[in-house]
Amino acid sequence: MLETERHQIIIAALKTRNTVKLQELVELTRSSESTIRRDLIQLEQEKYLKRIHGGAARLQGKLQEPSMNEKSSKNLQAKRQIAKYAGGLVEEGDCIYLDAGSTIFEMIPFLPSNIVVVTNGLMHANELLEKNIKTYLLGGFAKPTTKAIVGRGALDSLEHYRFDKCFMGVNGIHPQLGYTTPDQEEAMIKQRAISLSREAYVIADESKFSEIAFAKIADLNEATIITNELDAETEEQFYHKTKIKVVTT
Repeated sequence: MLETERHQIIIAALKTRNTVKLQELVELTRSSESTIRRDLIQLEQEKYLKRIHGGAARLQGKLQEPSMNEKSSKNLQAKRQIAKYAGGLVEEGDCIYLDAGSTIFEMIPFLPSNIVVVTNGLMHANELLEKNIKTYLLGGFAKPTTKAIVGRGALDSLEHYRFDKCFMGVNGIHPQLGYTTPDQEEAMIKQRAISLSREAYVIADESKFSEIAFAKIADLNEATIITNELDAETEEQFYHKTKIKVVTT
């Protein structure tokens, strides 16, 4: 079978479902595993898919944005594992920025109380106050889907603060295209908070790697990535571009 025919079969398979196993593609194309692996590498480089352990996955739409409720229920164990490590990086007396991400929300139980938090996450406020953490909310437009405060008011509010550390959620982490998110207004808030922080961290489970969303936040080297799992090939793509901490149990 010609290479172009194999590629068409692989792409067609991913249009009907989110993931396809390597062995399924071997059977569909009647090709060897090594041939299919090479095909997947090429198709990932051409941004048709992303490779995952044991197969391939369809890329999310550039503007596709799950709601906060949807995000909160996905990969919960991995998120808590990452969040616990990230929370341990915060020291007594720190002034930190918490983005409105679902994994960031999971950090709150692991934060020390004697800190100051600035956030644009509406869902974060009550949990922070329950811990008696001094909390500042940005002003601006309250976005219904992600429960994030965005817009000109939020950007203006940010200018009043400087941070020891900031913690960001993202929708995509790509070796060439950096950190991305579907909403350009959220991207602007994230970008500015990173620039106002001494240390910046992107908190993301393995599903965000090789994804590309619509709006760029920052280049890879502008933040340290904290994640739960990376395969050897993904590590090779990312490790020379930024710092990565893989949290293991």
